[in-house]
Amino acid sequence: MHPEPVPPPGDPAALDEAAARRVDLVWSGAMVGSLALVFALLSVFGGVAVPVLLALTGAYAFNPVVTLLEKRGLDRTLGTTVLFVAGTLLMVGAGLYLVPVFRDEAAKLPGFFARASTQVVPQVESLLGMSLPELVSQRTAELGEKASELLQSAGPTAARLVASFAGNTARFVTTLLGLSVVPVLAFFFLQDYPRLMGSIKDLLPRRSVALVSQRFREVDEVLSAFVQGQLAVGAILSVIYAAGLSVARIDLAIAIGLIAGFGNMVPYLGTGIGVVLAMMGVLLSWQGPWQLAVVAATFVVGQMLEGFVITPRVVGEKVGLSAVAVILAVLAFGELFGFVGILLAVPASAILKVVLSVVIQRYRRTDLYKGGAGGP
Repeated sequence: MHPEPVPPPGDPAALDEAAARRVDLVWSGAMVGSLALVFALLSVFGGVAVPVLLALTGAYAFNPVVTLLEKRGLDRTLGTTVLFVAGTLLMVGAGLYLVPVFRDEAAKLPGFFARASTQVVPQVESLLGMSLPELVSQRTAELGEKASELLQSAGPTAARLVASFAGNTARFVTTLLGLSVVPVLAFFFLQDYPRLMGSIKDLLPRRSVALVSQRFREVDEVLSAFVQGQLAVGAILSVIYAAGLSVARIDLAIAIGLIAGFGNMVPYLGTGIGVVLAMMGVLLSWQGPWQLAVVAATFVVGQMLEGFVITPRVVGEKVGLSAVAVILAVLAFGELFGFVGILLAVPASAILKVVLSVVIQRYRRTDLYKGGAGGP
């Protein structure tokens, strides 16, 4: 008989079951404790912790892109610079496109309200087959008369709000510095990402480094699979929604399509916002009931394709977090920790999912589960 091969020291199988169980339980407890510590720090030192958290999130999200550029022969610093320059140009281009479009749409509001009482309301009444309350027509006419005044006062009102916020100097400076430091921190975190991860790995006990590294890879696989899958689905849905809304001759079709498509990362939230924005776009560019039919068909077809074709074929089984889990996580973390909780809901759920699967895996290998009397 040949003796069984002995696993190398760097192999997770080098640990016996009892030692591996201890390592996994310590790792699970450390992960849960780390999450609790992060949320505690955010509650106490939100002004400092939030920019750092956002920068780390950006570094994690864009690290695969910079790593790919690095594999193509580009220096990591240069690759990070190229990525940031491209992102800046994209944001500037989006702003240059969206600001005039929103300005033009806002300019249409007085004309819309002015003709709503004489054109839109009667058309809605004919579609419903009933008369709307007189109050609706009356209020619509009043809005038409006051819409120009509201738009003219919007600028000074916004200026007063900014001045009021700036009056609280400490709060204003802290917020401004926090926002401005995020891209700077993200740049350096992204540039030194491999070094940071290597430093953390060097702190792990040598005997358990392989198993702990495997657990972190499992967390990364769940989280990256969710993000990459949802980005792919969001891009396809954005094209579908933008094309359908363009057919409906809505001026903000591309912007609404992007919001509805990528907003789908939180299931149904992006679609709901997209439907509301599309309805507003229809009202601002009313050409007939056919627009409502096209908008409705766009979102119905988009959701059916997403559920039966896009997600199964593009994402498949790679996504580690179900839609129900994401919705519950967003609601729970949002209720407990506000907007920051919503941002952290998905990564926290990915960590907790792996922790739960590890604990269940180790439990199923115990004599308590198997019903045996001996040791492991």
